[in-house]
Amino acid sequence: MNKLKEQWEVNKNWQLIFLLMGIVGLGYSSYKLSLVFLKDYHIGFIFLLSAIIFYVLLRITLKIFDKLKDRWDVTYRWELISIFLVFAITGSSSVYVGKPIIKLIGITKDNLPGFAYWTLYIFIGFVFYQILLVIFGWIFGQHKFFWNFEKKMLRRLGFKRFLGE
Repeated sequence: MNKLKEQWEVNKNWQLIFLLMGIVGLGYSSYKLSLVFLKDYHIGFIFLLSAIIFYVLLRITLKIFDKLKDRWDVTYRWELISIFLVFAITGSSSVYVGKPIIKLIGITKDNLPGFAYWTLYIFIGFVFYQILLVIFGWIFGQHKFFWNFEKKMLRRLGFKRFLGE
C-alpha cells in the first residue's frame, strides 16, 4: 500500500478515494465496451474481454497522465484523476441540466427545425458546462485549476475584456 501511495504521490488516506473512483470508472467503461462487442456471448468471454480492455485503457491512461502532469502543472498524480472525474461528471451533468432548460423555454423538435434545435441545445449545454466545470472543480478540490482553465477558455472565445485582466 505504501508503494501505491508513493507512486501516486498520495499524502493522506482520503486521497485514495480518487484512485478507487478512477479504477471503478475504468472498470465500468471496460465492461460497457466489452458488451458492445460481445453482447450475446457467455459472461466469461465478456469478463475476459473486459480485463483486456481494462489493461489497454489503463496503459493509455498512464501514458496520458505522464504527459498532462507537466503540461497542466499539477503537483500530484492523484490530482489528475480528480480532474478527469470532474470533466466526466461535468459533461454528463451539462446534458441533464440542458434538457429541462430547453423544455422550460418551450423549445421542442416539433416547433424548431432540427438544425436550429440542436444548435440551441448544444449552446445551452456549453454554457452550463462552463458553470458546472467550476462548481464540480471546487467540489473535487481543483477550483484553482478549473478557474484558470475557464479563464483561458473565455480568453480564447473573445471574452478577455470581461475578465478584468
